[in-house]
Amino acid sequence: MPGLLRPTDLDQMYSDADKARMDEARLYDKKQRERELKLREEFMSREIHQDVIDRINGAISRAVKNRVHRVEIVTFPCSYCNDRGRSINVADPDWPSSLEGFAKRAHDYFMKELRPLGYKLHAEIVSFRDGIPSEVALILTWVK
Repeated sequence: MPGLLRPTDLDQMYSDADKARMDEARLYDKKQRERELKLREEFMSREIHQDVIDRINGAISRAVKNRVHRVEIVTFPCSYCNDRGRSINVADPDWPSSLEGFAKRAHDYFMKELRPLGYKLHAEIVSFRDGIPSEVALILTWVK
């Protein structure tokens, strides 16, 4: 029969448990960073979908049925902007120059295809983390 655990044994057990928790936390953080990097890369390389007209028409039709005059086109982290969303947060008229990747392509598509039809596009900060802008949305609007 094994003997009773001694306080010195318990110290080692606490130490081992702490090390295991730290290793697990490091692994989780590493996976989160890899996931965020992959999402960023996908966003930066994403192209306008070939069914964009059907998607836009569908979203606008659903909004109209619900008596809404705006559609959220895309949301993304502020860190995807070259100024981390600052110009959007302060309503700088030159905010489109801060867009990169898919957001820039969506804005360019709007300028070419939707603006001439009378639609408007603006960006707004839709969430904050610790008082700092964390997420941006591009919003398509129209006048009834």
